[in-house]
Amino acid sequence: MAPRKRKQNSLSCVAYLRMSTAKQDLSLAAQRKVITDWAEVAGVEIVAWFDDPARSGATHPKRRVGLLGALKALGSLKAGVLVVAADDRLSRDTNHAGWIATEVADLGATVVDASKPEAEWIAQMFGRMQAQAYLDSLRRNTVRALAVKKARNERVGSIPFGFQLAADGVHLEPDPSEHPILIRILELRREGLGGRRIAAALTADGHQPRGTAWNPGNLQVMADRLIAEGRVIAIRAASAVA
Repeated sequence: MAPRKRKQNSLSCVAYLRMSTAKQDLSLAAQRKVITDWAEVAGVEIVAWFDDPARSGATHPKRRVGLLGALKALGSLKAGVLVVAADDRLSRDTNHAGWIATEVADLGATVVDASKPEAEWIAQMFGRMQAQAYLDSLRRNTVRALAVKKARNERVGSIPFGFQLAADGVHLEPDPSEHPILIRILELRREGLGGRRIAAALTADGHQPRGTAWNPGNLQVMADRLIAEGRVIAIRAASAVA
């Protein structure tokens, strides 16, 4: 009977760094940043760091003190992930890489390449069956966080047309200079004009967009949303006060 794998924490990881010469582009510091950035996005805690400076990728794993320490830490700390900045940091020899992968798997953990796209390393960490569920969870948490910020009138993403960033650098406030343009957009939309004709009319009137040109699709969506939300009166009132 095969030995039962230990239960590891998939949100806990051990980081491993390797560099054969000081002239390599991927320095230990650069590898550390790649891994740290990945851990922040993944919501994973780095519980230990190990490195093998001045060690070739062709060196047998059993002759690498840092790697052996990382493998031992996976077991003792019950970490579910051995993370590297790139696959070749583990080994440039396919046989050695296979040996390392087997050792990690026997510990109930998995190897993750922090340089790969999000969907790939999530699948590596949790398996194909659980990857989508984890992605959905991340999205739900993001939506909740954005909803809280919006409820507090804090900035969420780009600044909507008609608003500007307040002096505190966090909240939004009306931008009186853009209100006449908003009113014109709404008037044109209520006359039945589509996005392209609204964009052409604004350009003819001499109104300047924030970017290089008015986006017809964005103009139509913005006008319809403002009308649906009943914000036309509020915009007119704010402009009159200004």
